[in-house]
Amino acid sequence: MKQKRNYLLLILRGCAMGAADVVPGVSGGTIAFITGIYEELINSIKNIDLQALKLLFSFRFADFWKKINGNFLISVVAGIAISIFSLARLMTWLLENHPIYIWSFFFGLIIASSVLVAKEIRQWNILTVIALAAGICAAYIITVMTPAETPDSWWFIILSGAIAICAMILPGISGAFILLLMGKYTYILGAVSNLNIGVLLLFIIGAAAGIISFSHLLSWLLKNYHNLTVSLLTGFMLGSLNKVWPWKETLQTYTDSHGVEKALLESNVSPRHFSELTQTNPLLGEAILMCLLGFALIYGIEMFARKMQKKS
Repeated sequence: MKQKRNYLLLILRGCAMGAADVVPGVSGGTIAFITGIYEELINSIKNIDLQALKLLFSFRFADFWKKINGNFLISVVAGIAISIFSLARLMTWLLENHPIYIWSFFFGLIIASSVLVAKEIRQWNILTVIALAAGICAAYIITVMTPAETPDSWWFIILSGAIAICAMILPGISGAFILLLMGKYTYILGAVSNLNIGVLLLFIIGAAAGIISFSHLLSWLLKNYHNLTVSLLTGFMLGSLNKVWPWKETLQTYTDSHGVEKALLESNVSPRHFSELTQTNPLLGEAILMCLLGFALIYGIEMFARKMQKKS
């Protein structure tokens, strides 16, 4: 007999995913992976197919809900939504006012996540090493791409949702950062903060279409090429560290649609060089502390998840 699941814990895992997805450079997929729900999440989303829709439109709601693992999905999605809507303004404020603290924290978080995800690789060989290197290179290239100015048309909002959601469920590839590259991070975050229903609905439509189609490919890869896929995902995470390095020099700026000047092109610098450039304290000690805190948090989540899995 299947034991009753702890749906409150699933909601909390969803909250952690949502918090990560709000920040450019951090992936909610990473949190799903280390908390042990990643493959179930992918497979549950994959089950939203034509057969599931036939059950729904035939009013066989119980069969539809069972097929898509509805209790699991609704718990995780509810947690993600709670976190995104409650943290959008906070994250924006923290990134503007305390960037070194926040990026240092997520630097430690991603390092710890990479180590834990790499443990899922059951056998290392030349192919897994190549996949790891390919993932590192791909993520690094993405992080050094320059954000673009793009239209606010309905079709582009849908396209942004479809592409960003695929990144959000990949460990190491940040959906928020993809939105930043597409010139839509501030626009979508503003829509969340101001409850712009029209924009949010378009984004959700694109996200739903993107995640359902992409989950089939990802599920197939995890089932048939597990080690190679996890190696690639680990590489994505390691490559994304370039984006969350706390000390940066702004090389080029742009003015957004609200008249605010923002960084367009940045390069990583040492804490000492950062101090010389900005004539400010690089906060090296505090940054190391926040990095260690992020590292410890991920291991704490992983240990907690293991204990809960043993009880269930």
